Amino acid sequence: MNLEALLSARLAPAFAQVAQETVDPAVRRSRQADFQSGAALPLAGPLGRSPRDIAASVLAVADLAGIATAEVSGPGFLNLRLTDEVLAAGANELTADPRLGVPRTPHPERVVIDYSSPNIAKELTVGHLRSTVIGDAAARLLAWLGHDVVRANHLGDWGTAFGMLIEHLGPADAASITDLTAFYQAARARFDDDEEFRSRSRLRVVALQSGDEQTLRQWRHFVAASQRHLLATYDRLGVTLGPGDFLGESFYNDKLAAVVAELIDKGLLRESEGALCAFPPGFTGRGGDPLPLIVRKSDGGFGYAATDLAALRYRTGELGATRLLYVVGAPQRTHFAMVYAVAAAAGWLPDGVRAEHVAFGSILGTDGRMFRTRSGGSVKLAAVLDEAVARAAALAPSAEVARAVGIGAVKYADLAGDRTSDYVFDWDRMLALTGNTGPYLQYAYARTQAILEKSATAPGPVRITAPAERALALELLGFAGVLTGLDESLEPHRLAGYLHGLGQAFSVFFQYCPVLRAPAGVRESRLGLCDLTGRTLRQGLELLGIDTPQPL
Repeated sequence: MNLEALLSARLAPAFAQVAQETVDPAVRRSRQADFQSGAALPLAGPLGRSPRDIAASVLAVADLAGIATAEVSGPGFLNLRLTDEVLAAGANELTADPRLGVPRTPHPERVVIDYSSPNIAKELTVGHLRSTVIGDAAARLLAWLGHDVVRANHLGDWGTAFGMLIEHLGPADAASITDLTAFYQAARARFDDDEEFRSRSRLRVVALQSGDEQTLRQWRHFVAASQRHLLATYDRLGVTLGPGDFLGESFYNDKLAAVVAELIDKGLLRESEGALCAFPPGFTGRGGDPLPLIVRKSDGGFGYAATDLAALRYRTGELGATRLLYVVGAPQRTHFAMVYAVAAAAGWLPDGVRAEHVAFGSILGTDGRMFRTRSGGSVKLAAVLDEAVARAAALAPSAEVARAVGIGAVKYADLAGDRTSDYVFDWDRMLALTGNTGPYLQYAYARTQAILEKSATAPGPVRITAPAERALALELLGFAGVLTGLDESLEPHRLAGYLHGLGQAFSVFFQYCPVLRAPAGVRESRLGLCDLTGRTLRQGLELLGIDTPQPL
């Protein structure tokens, strides 16, 4: 039951009668009442009446019988309070619905989500965390809403660095590498200090790009070894990226020349200091000069823009995507805006197809600076997960629960704030059992299950007999509205905020409404609310990629 839609349907005819035109009642949740309509305020000018007078006229003709009571408030708001019977009926509808009232989208799309996208030969660091968990939450949510989701892990698996890495590897099997970061650093140091090694590495790049079979074989082994490291971390982190989702830069290598040729043919590239560049309108540098998007470099090599354009062209043309999501840090905003502009001019983003940059901020340390090791290096993601699980062991009765709580705490802390903002990585805050944290919600879920397990009777139909029951039912009925709103906004913090509010409502219910000691009839109703709360918390956390262990 969509409560906003129900109230809007009752108010819309009344507003239309008073305003003599169609009016959106603009019903929203409110702290002043269950819901509130502010639609009378913008009508004051056109109607030449005060908003309070308009709101009173609407209330006089609105048919809210059996649904809600209403009163005029403040400058002209309509405060709406639903009847207990409507809330109980809505909760019972959710009980019978495996989707908890959340409809599948009436307009399913094929959505390609580009996320995580690390470089081969380097272990995942905390810098990869945001793209990985935000992208995975978006993939889970959109798939559950009914979209056809394609996960694209755009690996950095091609380029000049591989000559250095393959040459450093020599005849050894890449599977022998136990520390990718240390291996990369050793190869880099050797490249910087040894002229003869540097020359051989450059020749190895030529061999790789020319298709030399021995070099390609070494490259394939290297990529496979790196992918195994990535998959192990993804599995531990609990994200849905798998081996079939790897589609790196190398995949587009034989498509780059065609991309450049088509852009030249369409008059979208011109030479600038020896490079071939696009100059999409509206993008300028600091001096006001047109800003170039370098597609082919002056040495004949291809820039990142060429690969990004080839990937976009492939995803819309070959995969048939109608929506492209790029989960990449906010500093890349201009780059992707220029790529989208060039792609649109080339006809690779036709009408009805859209590309979006799902931007996010940085992770900061408690000192307010970029989160790094004490020596100033990148923090390995595996080390963060190790520490999270170790710290969570103090809260958990088993190793498996410690894993779920620790890793869930890290992921939830990343998802709980507005993704476009920076956030501070604070162990004490993210592992707290109070506040807007993963452990708090996991604990709330475990509490619902403990009550249900202890009960000798089954959950029954919901009845509203106490204020805390009413408040909990109202929260439960808001789940569908939150999720359908995320289809477009892709703001996981709104789902996290909803779940925290639900957890708080359940905590008050638990405090003031005894369940197992309640009299017959009331006990079954309260068990029904416990069951519905547990199902909603579990589904919401699952969409965020967070496990719900039991017991906690």
